Amino acid sequence: MFKAALLETIDADRQDLVSFLQSLTRADSSNPSGDTIAAACVVTTFLASRDVPVTLIAPKSDAPNITSTFPAVSQSPAHSRSSSLHQSDAHSPSRVDSPFNDSGISKPNPGPRLIMNGHLDVFPISESEKSRWTHDPLSGDVEDNRLYGRGVVDMKAGTAAIVAAYTYIFAHRHLLNGTAVLEAVSDEENGGKWGSKYLLNDDDRKDIWSGDVNLNAEPTGLQSIRFAEKGTLRMTFTVQARSAHGAFTHLSEGAIRIGTRLVTELVKLENFSSFDVDPEIRRYLSREEVRSTIDEIMGAGASNNILKPTVNIGTISGGTKVNTIPGDCRFEVDIRLPIGLVARTILSEIDGILEAFPGADYEVQEAASNPPNSCAFDHALTRAIADNAEHILGRRPVAIPSLGATDAKHWRYKGIPAYSFGLSPEGMAGIDESVDLDDYISLVKILTLAAWDFLTGPE
Repeated sequence: MFKAALLETIDADRQDLVSFLQSLTRADSSNPSGDTIAAACVVTTFLASRDVPVTLIAPKSDAPNITSTFPAVSQSPAHSRSSSLHQSDAHSPSRVDSPFNDSGISKPNPGPRLIMNGHLDVFPISESEKSRWTHDPLSGDVEDNRLYGRGVVDMKAGTAAIVAAYTYIFAHRHLLNGTAVLEAVSDEENGGKWGSKYLLNDDDRKDIWSGDVNLNAEPTGLQSIRFAEKGTLRMTFTVQARSAHGAFTHLSEGAIRIGTRLVTELVKLENFSSFDVDPEIRRYLSREEVRSTIDEIMGAGASNNILKPTVNIGTISGGTKVNTIPGDCRFEVDIRLPIGLVARTILSEIDGILEAFPGADYEVQEAASNPPNSCAFDHALTRAIADNAEHILGRRPVAIPSLGATDAKHWRYKGIPAYSFGLSPEGMAGIDESVDLDDYISLVKILTLAAWDFLTGPE
């Protein structure tokens, strides 16, 4: 009964929730530059309208992180789930807002701490790209039930949904056995140094921000829950050769031709298979429903790449003039590492390749390189998400890995389970990026009920 009433409340709030997403979309938070102050103001205003106190943590002044939490309170007979949806909370806001007691010591937590995480920053958009949009990228325009704007897919709709879900959980916090923590962070698109990574590693209250399990709303497609991500190994290669007049190719092959031969060898790394994968994960990922879901969301053939490395040559440059043999070539490579494959293994293979290219060398882009990561594909939180998605949408989402990376990796590196569930990634960072508003409202409902079930147990 309580959950049914909660769904009715979310439906009644539809226009408020859409207006919130519109305002968030209109706030430019492109990264670079990474300035999220305007977006943060939209979120804090929305939270204030629902009497949710926040703490701003800004290790970088123009990239604030919005946080909120409350102490977990064991349920008592007076606090049953049959309580009215609009029942006022007996706790004073000042006491509930703080996770600390008067002595500054964290209060005991009788239940799990659920981290509800989303990011504010988005991919930038070029001036030339703007002219190709049918709606201004910062308009938040709605047409045919779709809301348009840069970053609305990745991931302002997801962040708005996770923030909204937290407000419903916060309003009934006295009914929970555990506690929720909201983190609307900056700097995800640049690796999280000033956002999630900072909260987990550098802030004085990092134990609070770490929690017991992480839920974020990155774009996954409502038919999937992400429990793992491929790693990234980003490298810069340089090739040097003798330069000469362009007609004198008998004197030098040239750095660019050598570089293209090297690229051909590097791409062969996609066939590398000498690494171990947990047999249980391998069996799970071989299931037809898992493979078909991966291909449905990420495109035909994606399932073939889940357990293999991929090589992308992202940039290449060299030479000074068309009629000279280039003495230098530089290119950047993005290698995605599947579960079980660590960077040092691939680097050893690359070192072997370079023995045939004496003029070539490389440098690893350490800040942009991260190991693959995973957690259990079957978890109380994934079951809560799947149960409620099936109830709302009539289809049960499937747990799958991601080809790309999110902030969830920072929790998994610490051994904390982290799961992503959000809207379709279709149109992400593209022309006329947009989301379906019915899907957005459904996401709010599923995130709210999943968090509710996880923190109380299902009705």
